[in-house]
Amino acid sequence: MQRPARATIADVAKAAGVSKATVSRFLNHRERLLSPDIAARVEAAIAQLDYTPSPMAQALSHGRSRLIGLIVADITNPYSVAVLRGAEKACQDAGYLVMLFNLGNDIDREREAIDALAGYQVDGFILNTLGRGVGLADAAALHGKPAVLVDRRHAGMHTDFVSLDNAAAMKAACGHLVDGGFRELLYITEPLKGVSSRRERATAFGACMAAHEPRVVGKVFECTGDDSEGLDAALRALHKRAKRGRRPAVLAGNAVVTLRVASAMARLGLHFGSDIGFIGFDDPDWAPLIGPGLSAIAQPTDAIGRTAATCLIERLQGLEGPPRQLLLPGELIVRGSSGLA
Repeated sequence: MQRPARATIADVAKAAGVSKATVSRFLNHRERLLSPDIAARVEAAIAQLDYTPSPMAQALSHGRSRLIGLIVADITNPYSVAVLRGAEKACQDAGYLVMLFNLGNDIDREREAIDALAGYQVDGFILNTLGRGVGLADAAALHGKPAVLVDRRHAGMHTDFVSLDNAAAMKAACGHLVDGGFRELLYITEPLKGVSSRRERATAFGACMAAHEPRVVGKVFECTGDDSEGLDAALRALHKRAKRGRRPAVLAGNAVVTLRVASAMARLGLHFGSDIGFIGFDDPDWAPLIGPGLSAIAQPTDAIGRTAATCLIERLQGLEGPPRQLLLPGELIVRGSSGLA
């Protein structure tokens, strides 16, 4: 059985014998501009037709769509999914809907993504993007709308920024390893170029190593997804360098790197904890299941998403002032991979 077509504002106007503009005035609570007779006719027609105005149309009539545009670098990254969930909850609580654009790690699509979402009249943007490349977004690309950056900074965009406190998190990770007797540390990260969060963590790692010299030695290795041979060589060298009393350990820059390291350890026949210690940024669901359990710095992803959405909504509600930087603490999760000897 075919459902009856939903009544439109034109149907209401026809039933009441008035113009669509008159119905619009009534719906927008401007019935004081109408005579009592006309207002009564419009009200009766609405009831007769069971007419419900489109929330989108009402919002646009007031200059707001109640839509938030969320752009993520890679929706397959668990970090992006977790941040999305937190942001979506906060938006929903405030009466907003989220429109998602996934860049798929394509460095040339940032402007395209902003333009596409702007075409849907989003009120503002939450940006967890790549932050590099020829398509790099800047303030001029935002169509005059407010934005909040998540995790990665943009040199040309001075907006509110929400992220893990990378320096404090790295200090906690390194301090835990040093206290556990690890003396040869290797920080493995995805390529640093143009990605602020990766650079911040590498810089913090260097500062930690400087603070513990000369008893602790540390190196940084930049790992790409197609360089398994290079990663294997770096882990073999770390294991070989480790002498009696100088336990080796790896720090991984994110969950993607953690998975690559786990694969390399299996290929090389090495074991977490006993052969090489380990701690990684991000705490994926499978971390407790590998070897003796992988220690991690768990990011407050839900809180990061919620905080970013709250910042943006505050701006939409008229909050002014200089850009804010909100750095949230991580949580050190200790498992067997970084246990004592």
